[in-house]
Amino acid sequence: MQINPRQMAAILALPAPARFKHAIKVIADRLQVWSLYKDGWALVGADDGTRAFPLWPARDYAELCAIDAWAGYEARSIPLDDFMGILLAQFKREGILPAVFVTPASKGVTLTVDALLAALEEELQNY
Repeated sequence: MQINPRQMAAILALPAPARFKHAIKVIADRLQVWSLYKDGWALVGADDGTRAFPLWPARDYAELCAIDAWAGYEARSIPLDDFMGILLAQFKREGILPAVFVTPASKGVTLTVDALLAALEEELQNY
């Protein structure tokens, strides 16, 4: 599903916390997250130096970030069950933080695995 360019511009103009809320709603609705992959998943350095896993609510947003260090990466979807049940547990073991809705101009919202799980579970209760 391609996002309308006006809608995309409006969402990208939001501050990171508002983009985070939007992402959680869309991810819960579509039951998938998107990230970038090329011989392994893309990672970014968080402000405190830890590694972070960038994720987006839709392919278009992920593809927008496939530039510079992530040039040549492709957007891939991850079923929400796999993301919540497998990847987030792996991230927690490895000290990787989720980075929600990174843009070319913003690092998005970086939070703990537990905080992201709680936000997703709370939103999923609405469905």
